[in-house]
Amino acid sequence: MKFSIIRCARAVLHVTDLAAARDFYERVLGFVVTEADESHLYLRGLEEYHHHSLLLKKGPRPAVEALGYKVGSEQQLEALYEWFAAQTLQPKWLEAGSQRAVGRAFRVQDSSGLPLEFFAHMDKTERLLQRYDLHRGARVQRIDHFNCAVRDVKNAYDFYVHGLGFACSEYTETEDGKLWAAWLHRKQNVHDLALMNGKGPRLHHIGFWLPDPLSLIHACDVLAAAGYASNIERGPGRHGLSNAFFVYLRDPDGHRIELYNGDYLTSDPDFPPIRWDLDDPRRQTFWGHAAPDSWFEEASVVLDVHSGQPIEPSEPTLAKRKPTFLI
Repeated sequence: MKFSIIRCARAVLHVTDLAAARDFYERVLGFVVTEADESHLYLRGLEEYHHHSLLLKKGPRPAVEALGYKVGSEQQLEALYEWFAAQTLQPKWLEAGSQRAVGRAFRVQDSSGLPLEFFAHMDKTERLLQRYDLHRGARVQRIDHFNCAVRDVKNAYDFYVHGLGFACSEYTETEDGKLWAAWLHRKQNVHDLALMNGKGPRLHHIGFWLPDPLSLIHACDVLAAAGYASNIERGPGRHGLSNAFFVYLRDPDGHRIELYNGDYLTSDPDFPPIRWDLDDPRRQTFWGHAAPDSWFEEASVVLDVHSGQPIEPSEPTLAKRKPTFLI
């Protein structure tokens, strides 16, 4: 069955210091604050007309509560729920009114243990794309993708491609043909979700689209001037995979954010996935500079959708090599 999953749409992260998070995301990166209270911060990009694409919630520890996808209709939402139930994955409808601005929604752990959320409707708000007088910081435009570490990439690939109807744009294989990483999409660019071989389930990063490559340089200047130079973890640079420009940041709680621009169109249904060899150094960084150790070792823990407790990540099924978290 084909489902009308439109795109990755929002992430819900737990942070320990909401004031520090607001300074980083609003003042420095230029996210728009749609709403805020003592326990919640609702953020969106300048291009976005939905209420938010990033929800930060005050919690006892940094964690990932949900990775949300928008679907095409309430009927599709019902169909997805039934499909997950048939896979014995125990989807859970959220209580009416429990999620600010989000309509009827359910959550479920995918086959790898990642906490997913699906909804068809979110409240709309003012789109600020041409309110140039309000643009500041990195001028973040919109949410673009999730990158996740999973212990069995082939299993996760089958789940999303053959089960949920995602398409593959690029992938990395070992010399003996084992799938190491895959870039999957529903919208018409390189990815909504990247699956990487590693200790998981964990969220490696959330990618946000910037208007042009120079905005990444400007973002680094703003970060340095505002006292956040040490929060720049990697880049700026260009990926071989996706051909996009990138810079990676760590927020005050350690969650990793990618600022991203310049990948390509994947709209044709017969688009041939691009294969990369695991030992090709250009796939990571087209210009050749290496990533820091933290890049390979650190990622955000995810929560169980039923208990709310952290899920203990497991070692990957493929032989240990230095992981290649990329875009």
